[in-house]
Amino acid sequence: MSREERIEMLKKEFTEINTYNRPTYCSECGGVMVFKGLGEYQCEKCGFLDYDDYGKARNYVEKHMGANAAEVAKATGVSQKSIRDMLKEGKLEIAQNSAIFLKCEICGATIRSGKYCPKCEMNYHHDLEEMARKARHRGDTFGYSTERRRGEEGSKRFTREQ
Repeated sequence: MSREERIEMLKKEFTEINTYNRPTYCSECGGVMVFKGLGEYQCEKCGFLDYDDYGKARNYVEKHMGANAAEVAKATGVSQKSIRDMLKEGKLEIAQNSAIFLKCEICGATIRSGKYCPKCEMNYHHDLEEMARKARHRGDTFGYSTERRRGEEGSKRFTREQ
């Protein structure tokens, strides 16, 4: 697989969003849950606090430093896949004294969180900026968009109805 193909594959993965089982309605009174930050949600009606998967995992890891993914999953009910996703998104980090590490998806170096080592992350963003710069110089884009221009240059997009 070429570097460009790998970057395209990683861009697709990067755009996928994980909702981490966010509570939307209060389990106590049925009211609407409002996001308060760091995975915490509070009911508008009764004030009941609930947590999404990130909040549950984060709270557990804060109380039990050095816990592995299996322990966190068993104690909180959060799937190990979600925990791995949180590690790859940089929301959680592997303990400094741990023998387990993640691997950079480009070069294979050991890392404690995220998808890329600092060197590959810098190169990845540099390559994206370079591609955007080249597209601007070719005239493929306009404004802040990466969308190609359509229609005649300077033509009206809207006309008044008579």
